Amino acid sequence: MHLIRDTLLAAALLLSCVAMSWGQAYPVRPVRVIVPYAPGGGADVVTRVYSKAWSESTGQQFIVDNRAGANGNIGAELAAKSKPDGYTVLSVANTTVTINPSLYRQMPIDMIRDLAPVSMMGGQPSVLIVHPALPVKNVKELAAIARARPGQLDYASASTGSSSHIAAELFRMVAKIDITHVPYKGNGPAMADLLAGHVQLMFNNLAPSVPQVKAGRLRALAVTSEKRSAAAPDVPTMAEAGFPGVVFNLWVGLLAPFGTPADMIARLNAETAKAAQLRDVRERLLGEGTEPYTTSAARMGDIIREETARWAKVVKAANITPQ
Repeated sequence: MHLIRDTLLAAALLLSCVAMSWGQAYPVRPVRVIVPYAPGGGADVVTRVYSKAWSESTGQQFIVDNRAGANGNIGAELAAKSKPDGYTVLSVANTTVTINPSLYRQMPIDMIRDLAPVSMMGGQPSVLIVHPALPVKNVKELAAIARARPGQLDYASASTGSSSHIAAELFRMVAKIDITHVPYKGNGPAMADLLAGHVQLMFNNLAPSVPQVKAGRLRALAVTSEKRSAAAPDVPTMAEAGFPGVVFNLWVGLLAPFGTPADMIARLNAETAKAAQLRDVRERLLGEGTEPYTTSAARMGDIIREETARWAKVVKAANITPQ
């Protein structure tokens, strides 16, 4: 009996050691990182910076796979339905995960149930920019003009339901003003018409806006983050400008198919936290207007649930029609 017991204990110890070694060895082959947008966008840039750091740290390639379409739904579905073995992950903007469920009548997946949070990777605020011909120097002056001229100020967005649209609708509701939405097919065309003076204002990503502001072609009134951005330290927050209810942060996060082993998620989380502290990672991302930061997997899950509920209320209140 003692021999049998000792044999079983030895076998259990061996299996435990093997399991530990497998977990520590991960990854042992290339990892596919699905980015559900076209190359060159904000989330794509953030992902490629991190992927390079992950590859160098683990000795395995993290290969970016761009799968654009349906505001990120196509790539997110592909990731969620992949084998949960740690070798397919999703790098996605919060708009896809937290706003899309309110914008689409039929979602291909449940963003909360079918994807497991790993870590946030960084983010940036939107910035409220206006054409210089509009005689306003701050947000309160803009709100005053909008109240005096209801429905006469036009704001651009990248598309219906885009981050630029949602941010502007949040501002409209908080400020209790009437401004007219003009949707475009992307940030580029929207910015072009704003620069030309065909529309008066826009909430846009910080990185492409800063050069235009520095050149005097646009005026920045406020950022939508809780604190000022290092990329535009002279621009006040919406709270400082008198509208504390207008908080909208664009962030990029890493998720995995639901069922991915916990030790693999922990390893990915640790590698992401380590990468976020690297000097070259920080310099590259800050240069793009993105502040690198990470979270625990649990905290990221909480943020996703909180934002999903919050934006559902905004979409409903703004009467944005689901697609």
